[in-house]
Amino acid sequence: MAWTEKNNGNGREQGSIGDNGFLKGSQPSPSASGSPVGITAPLKVFEGKDDLSYANILRSRNKFVDALAIYECVLEKDSGNVEAHIGKGICLQMQNMGRLAFDSFAEAVRMDPQNACALTHCGMLFKDEGRLVEAAESYQKALRADPSYKPAAECLAIVLTDLGTSLKLSGNTQEGIQKYYEALRIDPHYAPAYYNLGVVYSEMMQYDTALNCYEKAALERPMYAEAYCNMGVIYKNRGDLESAIACYERCLAVSPNFEIAKNNMAIALTDLGTKVKLEGDINQGIAYYKKALYYNWHYADAMYNLGVAYGEMLKFDMAIVFYELAFHFNPHCAEACNNLGVIYKDRDNLDKAVECYQMALSIKPNFSQSLNNLGVVYTVQGKMDAAASMIEKAIMANPTYAEAYNNLGVLYRDAGNIAMAINAYEQCLKIDPDSRNAGQNRLLAMNYIDEGHDDKLFEAHREWGRRFMRLYSQYTSWDNPKDPERPLVIGYVSPDYFTHSVSYFIEAPLVYHDYANYKVVVYSAVVKADAKTNRFKEKVLKKGGLWKDIYGIDEKKVASMVREDKVDILVELTGHTANNKLGMMACRPAPVQVTWIGYPNTTGLPTIDYRITDSQADPPDTKQKHVEELVRLPECFLCYTPSPEAGPVCSAPALANGFITFGSFNNLAKFGYISICWNNDNM
Repeated sequence: MAWTEKNNGNGREQGSIGDNGFLKGSQPSPSASGSPVGITAPLKVFEGKDDLSYANILRSRNKFVDALAIYECVLEKDSGNVEAHIGKGICLQMQNMGRLAFDSFAEAVRMDPQNACALTHCGMLFKDEGRLVEAAESYQKALRADPSYKPAAECLAIVLTDLGTSLKLSGNTQEGIQKYYEALRIDPHYAPAYYNLGVVYSEMMQYDTALNCYEKAALERPMYAEAYCNMGVIYKNRGDLESAIACYERCLAVSPNFEIAKNNMAIALTDLGTKVKLEGDINQGIAYYKKALYYNWHYADAMYNLGVAYGEMLKFDMAIVFYELAFHFNPHCAEACNNLGVIYKDRDNLDKAVECYQMALSIKPNFSQSLNNLGVVYTVQGKMDAAASMIEKAIMANPTYAEAYNNLGVLYRDAGNIAMAINAYEQCLKIDPDSRNAGQNRLLAMNYIDEGHDDKLFEAHREWGRRFMRLYSQYTSWDNPKDPERPLVIGYVSPDYFTHSVSYFIEAPLVYHDYANYKVVVYSAVVKADAKTNRFKEKVLKKGGLWKDIYGIDEKKVASMVREDKVDILVELTGHTANNKLGMMACRPAPVQVTWIGYPNTTGLPTIDYRITDSQADPPDTKQKHVEELVRLPECFLCYTPSPEAGPVCSAPALANGFITFGSFNNLAKFGYISICWNNDNM
């Protein structure tokens, strides 16, 4: 934001002292009669025989050379003619011959020391030379000679205001304020004095007083664009964006090309866009960002925020466009480069992501987010040493960067060091106790270590569930029809309806469900759909089920969708693995809620009623505790459907070798973990 300030903010041309002032040549002087000449006297009609009157008329028509010649003729005949000396001085002044003009005015004052007009013009010439103190003294003499002489009062108010600004700029703020108030005592309607008081009080952070001064300036001069602009700055800095925008609109209505106001308007609209977006109205936020660009078409912050908004709406092509524009107009916008990297990483274009992160770091070498994100990409690429180096640098740059500790934990986990992974997750949770990723990654990692403390594992899950539940409001009643003859509505929610381990176990239940007697609704949170996703969707829809894509939708909104679908039994398939919808389950949108397949332990959520398992995974005499009630299916709770691309089953190598060879394609974290293989984490 920028304050605007004017020394001579009265909007008049230099030296002008009023609408009927001599310097504008708007009217002739009257004949010498002892009355003030020139500035306030009424126009005298030329009678054809008075040389002085004729000179005044020529001067009023801006014919200063001709008028000057006549004044000099008059003075040759009558050197004591005060009005002629004043007229001559004005003609010289208008031809930029200030020294000669001053001599004429001084001669008039010598002959008539109480001549307010001549004294005022002397003051004007002093002001033109920057001699403000002498100018003020001359105006004051004029007012002592004639207290009702308005041009002198107007000129004195101007010069006192200019003196005030000079004093303020030289560090004498209080003396400057005093001069502004002196100007207002002389002319209570002088708007620039109010305006400059507003500026100085703004700089002193006395914003209520400053606003009052700006409002008085605008009241005295309704076209005072700078006053409206600075009022907008105060409102904006107070967070009252609507009032700020209203002030900028008034400013631009009277001065459409006022660049500072246009820039300030763009800033305020961008901030308002972010405010309404955070309140949940992303479309209105985008509208404000675009309106900001109307006022400043190269405002990079508005473009950047458009990129963020479109990214949140999953319109990544649009997000890329605006991030690139933001970077084009602000080559120092490391955030735009970083966010471009996030999009390319999510699109599996890792080389481009690395390029973007490195570009961000070339701008901001200690940019913790880009350091962390580069470490994440290196982790995915298997460059463990480089990944660890980047994430550790991110933590050094920002020791309170919670997510960096989480990602360091994932790195340790992938390297098979579960103890260090858990320690990193716990460091994250010390900084951010509600970190969902670290909290759930910690629970998952604890399953990989057999410490001989089943109760410790259970308590960790239950405590997480208690904390997590506080973030969501729970439904306690449902509008599902009570008709016992109607088909039950079964909902399945998962992010793993693609080529993922869970998909091999859910395919058969979805395909062979009794669609005639049950209504099936599939809620798909798949991040990147593939051919398997499309095959699942086609089969569910063909059999009469419903398929709803919920990726990117807030979990509370998904809970509302489930309620609207009147789901009777809601089954989640993910547990504490990546992209889960346990937040939606915490809302309890269905009267009966179940967890199945995706996680080898309790979720810890009291809103989940049942966990489907079998007597092999959870024997009836197990000492392991669960928040949910266990429902054991006969034989096996998993129903595996092999990939159609898999080759034929071959005979076991042990038949030829005479010994058994064990192998696993799991990550290192799972070696030594004797149970079902799970392969998903939050990163």
